[in-house]
Amino acid sequence: MINITEVFETNKMIEHENLDVRTITMGISLLDCASDSLDATCDAIRQKIIRYASRLVSVGDEISREFAIPIVNKRISITPISLVGAHCCNTPDDYVRIALTLDEVAHQIGVNFIGGYSAIVSKGMSRSDELLIRSIPQAMAQTQRICSSVNVGSTKTGINMDAVRLMGDIIKQTAHLTRQADSIGCAKLVVLCNAPDDNPFMAGAFHGVSEADTIINVGVSGPGVVKYALEQIPNANFEQLCETIKKTAFKITRVGQLVAQEASHRLGVPFGIIDLSLAPTPAIGDSVADILHCIGVEQAGAPGTTAALALLNDQVKKGGVMASSYVGGLSGAFIPVSEDQGMIAAVEAGALTIEKLEAMTCVCSVGLDMIAIPGTTPATTIAGIIADEAAIGMVNQKTTAVRIIPVEGKEVGDRVEFGGLLGYAPIMPVNTFDCQRFVDRTGRIPAPIHSFKN
Repeated sequence: MINITEVFETNKMIEHENLDVRTITMGISLLDCASDSLDATCDAIRQKIIRYASRLVSVGDEISREFAIPIVNKRISITPISLVGAHCCNTPDDYVRIALTLDEVAHQIGVNFIGGYSAIVSKGMSRSDELLIRSIPQAMAQTQRICSSVNVGSTKTGINMDAVRLMGDIIKQTAHLTRQADSIGCAKLVVLCNAPDDNPFMAGAFHGVSEADTIINVGVSGPGVVKYALEQIPNANFEQLCETIKKTAFKITRVGQLVAQEASHRLGVPFGIIDLSLAPTPAIGDSVADILHCIGVEQAGAPGTTAALALLNDQVKKGGVMASSYVGGLSGAFIPVSEDQGMIAAVEAGALTIEKLEAMTCVCSVGLDMIAIPGTTPATTIAGIIADEAAIGMVNQKTTAVRIIPVEGKEVGDRVEFGGLLGYAPIMPVNTFDCQRFVDRTGRIPAPIHSFKN
């Protein structure tokens, strides 16, 4: 049982250390909205989302006021739309019509984002999957609050290299169609391996088919709180360091648990999971890179960074799982470049490269996240980066992702401003050696031998 004393204990964290609940995300199954008629499908989608989520924003605000806990975002995740539109969508434009419907509903009820304009193609693409994927550039260009994800691999199935190659082209097209806004459409698009069904964070959130009809998932955030705790023990040994991180993660997670239980009760929707991820913001002091500095590396990217991040990720999980019986999503430490002031500083100082970030993704929550690269980067190079990251996820049985932004008109040394939680990012250099012969091979990279566990 959570009591108000635990909330009082977090007041200082909220006021001085950037503690917040990053998101309340309501998952909604849209499988029962599918029909042979595009008009009927769009109407059913609109009605179901409004029926269940019309009070999501007001209830979130109510909880925030009552407990004095900042709740930054209220979001919705939905069944992958390639499944919902399979019978009524015959062209990419038909899928864009569904995207526009979702965007209208998001504006109407006031949520920040709807995630689930998605396809799960780790073993192969159906006709419906391919139509949705090819619609993504137009959908991202014509909407504001829709997020898209494509799962191209898994430990059980291997990596669908046809989908990987296609996503290189799709990311380039999305960047081009949103070039007037610094290719921001790519910030709403992520390519995943081992995507979880219950992730509350965008852009990779979708409502998996294994989930209940509706669900409440909550994502907490507290890099500033962990940083402050570590600053109090600058000369601690590793045992003390780990204990401090675990205890802090426990307190952070209890705040999320309280919010999740209240939202579930007030909305009449079952509670799903707490995602323990430390999600940074562009605010000073709310940075995973700053935590790594407190642990002992001069800049993120210095020797020892991957080990420090592995330690942090593990202790966050160990502390969090003691605070909630239902932990899921991604749960760990995010390392998005544009959304983390310390990561930005490390890139600008020359300490952090894409190759080092790739190594760090072996031990963090997700992968290469919110990385801006030159707009001239070929689609084949982007596909190669996706393949590398998917391979890390497949072999290590973890979720990995690529959210990369080839910004048209920008080169290495330039900076791009996205605004809000998306922050700003320096344009990072990309290895210019060619991988076209590799990514142009068709078919699938097989699953690793340890995936065979039946």
